[in-house]
Amino acid sequence: MRILVMGGTRFIGVALTRRLVDQGHEVVLFNRGNKPAPVANVSQIHGDRKDVAALKEKLAGEAFDVVFDNNGRELSDTQPLVELLGDRLQHFVYVSSAGVYQKSDQMPHVEGDAVDPNSRHKGKFATEAYLAEQGIPFTSVRPVYIYGPQNYNDLEAWFFDRLVRDRPIPIPGNGMALTQLGHVEDLAAAMVAIVGNPTAIGQIYNISGDRAVSFDGLARACAAAAGKDPATVNIVHYDPKQFDFGKRKAFPMRVQHFFTDIHRAKTDLHWQPQFDLVSGLQDSFQNDYLASGRQNQVIDFELDDQILA
Repeated sequence: MRILVMGGTRFIGVALTRRLVDQGHEVVLFNRGNKPAPVANVSQIHGDRKDVAALKEKLAGEAFDVVFDNNGRELSDTQPLVELLGDRLQHFVYVSSAGVYQKSDQMPHVEGDAVDPNSRHKGKFATEAYLAEQGIPFTSVRPVYIYGPQNYNDLEAWFFDRLVRDRPIPIPGNGMALTQLGHVEDLAAAMVAIVGNPTAIGQIYNISGDRAVSFDGLARACAAAAGKDPATVNIVHYDPKQFDFGKRKAFPMRVQHFFTDIHRAKTDLHWQPQFDLVSGLQDSFQNDYLASGRQNQVIDFELDDQILA
């Protein structure tokens, strides 16, 4: 199939592009051209998707069987693609977020749960609703927290920064809030499994790891991945309500229970996460954190020091 990947040179796009090429698909990337393609000889169309007129001009003469929209955050990002290509597509795959779900007393989140109209991800839910209304063959995936090599969000690296420097790890609350991480390669595998799968059309899938983990448990799993004894991790709990950090984040995750059920994706896509948490974190630590030399960089621990004081 001829497949358009929006982005394709960062994190999810890198893992996805490699898998699509390995399966023999013809892949075209649309991005601003700031980074090289992750696979040699992959075609690229350079442009800014926010410039709608230029986007339509550059894609007007193109034909695709499948579109992967990895980086659309608002409906206005995705609507031009649908208007231009929608009636000729076999499948439109959209990367949404489990962040659309409304906070609930009952966990895990399942795909039919209510969404939060005030969520910072409300643009993603609006896009899902639009895709459904247009009647095009679409599938949406809702990852929880994605981790792994080339993660540009400080998630696992936040923990590694403190562990490699033998610093305390400040964790809000009592450390027992449950969250969920999914490795980027497992997400990419699920996305590739959507292509050519008629069961996936019109569906929304939670995509993440198999198990939830507490904040304290995540700190210890990161320690194990970094080759340290999890029992020696110095975890300091604090009440986040006692601090005003402004817009700065003292902790990289939402302080609440936040995890999903992934059985629908397993069943429909014949997919299974391949990484358990520690092995996935080891992959990230060895092939990204250490490989990038971040262990030698100067890290700002100002907020940590406020908490610890």
